[in-house]
Amino acid sequence: MSVYEKFSALVRDDQPMSLLTVVRGPGTGRVMLVDPSGTLDGSLGDPDLDRVASRDAIGELEAGRTGVRHYGPNGQTTPEDLADAETVEVFVESFAPPPQMWIFGAVDFTAALARVAKVLGYKVTVCDAREVFATKRRFPMADEVKVTWPGPQFTDHGGRLGARDAVCILTHDPKFDVPAIEGALATRVGYIGVMGSRKTHTKRLERLAEVGISSAADLARLHSPIGLDLGGRTPEETAISIVAEIIAVRTRRNAAPLAASDGPIH
Repeated sequence: MSVYEKFSALVRDDQPMSLLTVVRGPGTGRVMLVDPSGTLDGSLGDPDLDRVASRDAIGELEAGRTGVRHYGPNGQTTPEDLADAETVEVFVESFAPPPQMWIFGAVDFTAALARVAKVLGYKVTVCDAREVFATKRRFPMADEVKVTWPGPQFTDHGGRLGARDAVCILTHDPKFDVPAIEGALATRVGYIGVMGSRKTHTKRLERLAEVGISSAADLARLHSPIGLDLGGRTPEETAISIVAEIIAVRTRRNAAPLAASDGPIH
């Protein structure tokens, strides 16, 4: 199977990958296919160049960006190394599927969050083990509604979650939220939000410790109470506060009012 045939198959399967093409310099026209785990096929003409460009392509893919990168013929990247080398221009074209949002718990806030997430371009999956609540009729805006426990969902599909994706846990049932947190922490998902008051979250931390989740690194990934403090009260206002926090986490901004800042606003 050629690089382009493999590329075509991945596109049809909605898999994330980057197609790298040398557009100027030595090796013009060479192509290489990269996915989040590394090089899949092809070469830009030099093993060191392949290694460096593949690393950069994975970073661009995580961010969903497309653009041109400049290297030396052997993968040089620093200005002093590039000064005496013929520049290789590599077009990195990222093919990233829509970011995913998994919402655990078919509760009143779920429909509002799913609607707002769809406006922002997320592929939304709603999961709940209760068949009577997890129905497409209640959540027509969701791409998928699954009657499932968190464990099977993460085991079967968790490997596809990345930095652009979000897991929102809106249930207070320890039989559901603790396994959902366990599953989310085992992935590379960029945002994990858990609904509940500070008192509820304190008790939840005790339950997490009982199952072996107590490291500072793991707990730092949890956003609970979920969302930014916008003063919202309705499900729709709460949903906006949640997606606002997701955006702030993804862009590494402190979510302060623009009027109170003096840096770039976009």
